[in-house]
Amino acid sequence: MDAISLLALLFLFFAGVAGQCDNVKVLQEWQGNYQAEFRDNAPKDIDGLRLELSFQSRVLRLELQKGSVEQVDDFTFIITDPALKVSAGEEVWYLIQVYYYFTFPQVVKNVMNDELLCEDNTLTTPEPMVNPCDATGMKPHDYAQVLCMSYVFYEAQRSGPLPADQRVTWRGDSALDDGSDVGHDLSGGYYDAGDHVKFGFPMAFTTTMLGWGLVDFLEGHQEAGQEKYGLAAIKWATDYFLKAHTDTYEFYGQVGSGGPDHAYWGRPEDMTMDRPSYKIDATNGGTELAGETAAALAVASVAFQESDAAYASALLDHAKQLYDFADKYRKNYHDSIPDASAFYRSWNGYGDELCWAALWLAKATGDDQFIEKAKAHWEEFDLTKDSVAQFSWDDKRAGVYALFYNLTSDTQYLDLLNVYLDWLKSGATYTPEGLVHLDAWGANRHAANVAFISLWAAKHGIDGKKNREWARGQIGQLLGDNSRYERSFVVGYGQNPPERPHHRSSSCPFPPSDCHFGLLQPGPNVHTLYGALVGGPSQNGEYEDDRQDYVRNEVACDYNAAFTAALAALVEIS
Repeated sequence: MDAISLLALLFLFFAGVAGQCDNVKVLQEWQGNYQAEFRDNAPKDIDGLRLELSFQSRVLRLELQKGSVEQVDDFTFIITDPALKVSAGEEVWYLIQVYYYFTFPQVVKNVMNDELLCEDNTLTTPEPMVNPCDATGMKPHDYAQVLCMSYVFYEAQRSGPLPADQRVTWRGDSALDDGSDVGHDLSGGYYDAGDHVKFGFPMAFTTTMLGWGLVDFLEGHQEAGQEKYGLAAIKWATDYFLKAHTDTYEFYGQVGSGGPDHAYWGRPEDMTMDRPSYKIDATNGGTELAGETAAALAVASVAFQESDAAYASALLDHAKQLYDFADKYRKNYHDSIPDASAFYRSWNGYGDELCWAALWLAKATGDDQFIEKAKAHWEEFDLTKDSVAQFSWDDKRAGVYALFYNLTSDTQYLDLLNVYLDWLKSGATYTPEGLVHLDAWGANRHAANVAFISLWAAKHGIDGKKNREWARGQIGQLLGDNSRYERSFVVGYGQNPPERPHHRSSSCPFPPSDCHFGLLQPGPNVHTLYGALVGGPSQNGEYEDDRQDYVRNEVACDYNAAFTAALAALVEIS
């Protein structure tokens, strides 16, 4: 028996045992559609039929041999037949064809001319998640609403046991045994992107950027009512980092293996593959990883200082230890965690991470010794020897320029920052629409990252109007200011947003979950991944809302990080 035939039998078995309304009988089924008959007695005299059918899961369309059909939503259809006239007790019969994406949609309720005929209360489907972020009316774009939605996206990426106030209702507890292979509790943290690996290096950069946005644009967060959600998003990562820092010179930097994980298309709640834990230690160092995590914990300590001083102190202690670890046992982290090499290899070395971490510790502690350490790293690694193109999880130099100037007021760093910002406006590559294009992979992410740097510069009096308006235009492109696409690149926001992001869990239904065809099914993802910024267009402007396009339509935690910070900045200055 081939796989498709087996699936058909399984679907029929599921439909039979689940107990859908017994006045609907499945006659034949094929992959993605089935034929059924509705047969029941009229509950009263009928002069013109109105039959409402409700399904347990999403239906693409419903077809009839007679009468007409109206689709109310993905779950409810109304059959009308003005010509039908029957007396009470006479049989009403219709042949229907039901087309669906990949989960067999059972009829769980039907109503004939306002009389309930069947309602199966044993089958319940949670209501589709409603956007928890209200529109505010802010113009030209609702930056406050998108800021809220971006934090909702991070809730969709959570690993481990979920809290009671979780707003993403289609997610559940997952990967609770992470770390069991090494005898440590490594549950928690964030799944990286459309997959379920916990890559520590980009997770740490994500946390640093969320922290920077919250610390330097606190007023924007407060105006949008998002301060508590910003702190919660940071804490979900920092709690995990504290668990992962199992000894002074030992840190677990990855859980899950890229190959087996990426071969699995399904919900994280249903994973069965091994999830190995990978670490760095005194024997096998990982300077980029330890340094970036130190930076993340340092800025988080600043963010939490007012609301939870004890937690802030603990974060700072771990940040100092990890910085010392990064500096003392120098080694490219991907050499110690080879599985990360194919996904998040550190291409430009670890000098920028050492300098970056020291600067964030200087900001968190007020201790000039860390400024001196940062200057030593600056000289040792000659961080100006190459031109800067991106500001990203791999290359922190534009952020180093900004922090150095912020902490020292030394104009040499300001000059370097201005050179970079001017190059972005006049020397960088752009799409035909005017989006700065710094990388083919995740172009929107890179535009958002440098837009944040520009907004930060504007707030600190650095060519304020020019940097502010350029950044506003870049974020505007992401939110829908593009005549070629006439679409937002943020799932769930604005005009014609992406509906098919390359993201496993949002493409899969609730349990019982069969997501085998989730990657290939043509319809929208089952769940709306509110707030996720997709990868974005190619240099020549090409983009398609295609789930299989992981270069231009995947989402990731680091894609949203500086984007979130930039949105808070725009709320603050609007």
